[in-house]
Amino acid sequence: MAKRITICAGIDTGKDKLDVAIDGSSEQLRVDNTAEGHQALVEWLKGHKVKRIGIEASGGYEQAVVAELRRRRFVVILFQPKQVRAYGTFHRLLAKNDRIDAALIAMCTAAVKTIHPAPDPRLQPLAEHLTMVEQLTEDIARLKNRLESCRDKRIQGLWKEQIALLAKSKRAEFKALVAAIRKHPDFAARLDLIHSVAGCGRPTAVAVLVRMPEIGNVTREQAAALSGLAPYDDDSGNRVGARHITGGRERLRRALYTAAFPASFRWNPQLMGLYSRLIAAGKCHKSALVACARKLLVIINAVVARGTPWGAQAPQNAKLSVA
Repeated sequence: MAKRITICAGIDTGKDKLDVAIDGSSEQLRVDNTAEGHQALVEWLKGHKVKRIGIEASGGYEQAVVAELRRRRFVVILFQPKQVRAYGTFHRLLAKNDRIDAALIAMCTAAVKTIHPAPDPRLQPLAEHLTMVEQLTEDIARLKNRLESCRDKRIQGLWKEQIALLAKSKRAEFKALVAAIRKHPDFAARLDLIHSVAGCGRPTAVAVLVRMPEIGNVTREQAAALSGLAPYDDDSGNRVGARHITGGRERLRRALYTAAFPASFRWNPQLMGLYSRLIAAGKCHKSALVACARKLLVIINAVVARGTPWGAQAPQNAKLSVA
């Protein structure tokens, strides 16, 4: 019986144009990155019997076409730019332009062995809204830094007015975001489970819900890796290097690390105990907090998987190795 071949395409995304190539073929297409261009793209892909499409994340310019392709039942794989660059370097494909990049993305797409399910489309607008709230927080922090170094009373007043205005907007937007989440009963139930964990405030609970839709359906090791809180070995021969965290979802990692600080000193007995043990064992403050942030996520993952709120006694499967 002949093996069935999946025809794969790659799309290089620009602000105005989409360049498309089919793996193993000289066929290429360029269309506008507009609703009309997306329709032409869909017809072209169907005409060439393409089933799987790879596309490189490009500052949000890819979102509309990805949504349309998934709506049309194509399998879409979203690559990070460094993945495509690494694949090209491995195959010594160093030339670069939009058409070459599209062909390279098509090759990457054909090489993928494991296809992950498409994310819940309801999460995209929630993620954009959350990013906006986080950016308001960052703007407030920048203005506070300016205020501290400013000696002019008039300018200080201007900065204070801006800080107050942004803080008011942040509170209103976060409230609207929570209301949008609660319109979906399944999201609301999951949010309450996450928020039940001591030390996980509502902002952190929202960040975990939106930034890690896999929560409750992955192992603790996978959860740590996805969040960028997993320690990785750095050994070679007789050298044993220090373990470091790397990769993962930066905004999620930042939210968990921020929550771990007060949780490890006041709110969560398990994290308080872990922090004390690590400091007593000679770990530095930052390393101990990273371990506490990782354990906080492990507990959240176990609570969501179990489907019942967190209690004084943590689930047995929330135990964490901190070696």
